[in-house]
Amino acid sequence: MSEPRIDYLAKDGVATLTINQPAKMNALTFEMWTAIPDLVARAEEDRSVRLIVLTGAGDKAFCAGADISQFGTKRTGEAAVQAYEVAVLGGMEALTQAKKPVLARIHGIAFGGGLALALCCDLRIASSDSRFRIPAARLGLGYAFSNVEALVHRIGLGPASDMLLSARIVDGAEAERLGLVNKTWPVTGFAAAADEYIAAIATNAPLTLMALKKSLSETAKAHHERDRAGADALVALCFSSEDYKEGQAAFKEKRVPQFKGV
Repeated sequence: MSEPRIDYLAKDGVATLTINQPAKMNALTFEMWTAIPDLVARAEEDRSVRLIVLTGAGDKAFCAGADISQFGTKRTGEAAVQAYEVAVLGGMEALTQAKKPVLARIHGIAFGGGLALALCCDLRIASSDSRFRIPAARLGLGYAFSNVEALVHRIGLGPASDMLLSARIVDGAEAERLGLVNKTWPVTGFAAAADEYIAAIATNAPLTLMALKKSLSETAKAHHERDRAGADALVALCFSSEDYKEGQAAFKEKRVPQFKGV
């Protein structure tokens, strides 16, 4: 059996981070949590990458959450619990604060920390047979305030209360209705539809995507914490770019624009 890991592949404007521990439903080990920030940074530094996609290996799970088998050694005792929480927070913040858009591609279950990880992404797409759950109340563990806050922000207080307090499983159709995911497709057509959706984003203007990501991220903050000047600066950069000229030319010439991120 191969070691649990997160694989990285950059291709066609997309950096794909694949959670790879299918034998355990892609549960995240401590080491996998700590690897996320460096992988996100790698994607940010690669000028060819326009979109970051987070997914799970195989067809049974996106991510089942934290690897419970490590809790005895990695999440027991005050110091260990603190170190584990720092690793989890670091991984989640890397996705939330990424300068480029991040999309969660979900096929199968997204439970606990796996769902929390998906909620850190700007977009979530899923196959119709996907399942979502936050089982903290069934495990006796504390669910971080930041994770509760993220869930409430995405779907509202009432639905979040239902999911957290009941610890029930939510199916794909309900997840889309609640706003847990942006889009779902039938299992048989999911791979092709997801590829098409991802490619549509990855061929858009890189500077515009980053400007939009910045503005969207800032709207999630309290008004007094928002970096409006930073968002405005990225918008201004779009208008002074060669890509802006290319977009206009392509529109006039009725062709697909060839953006370069400059």
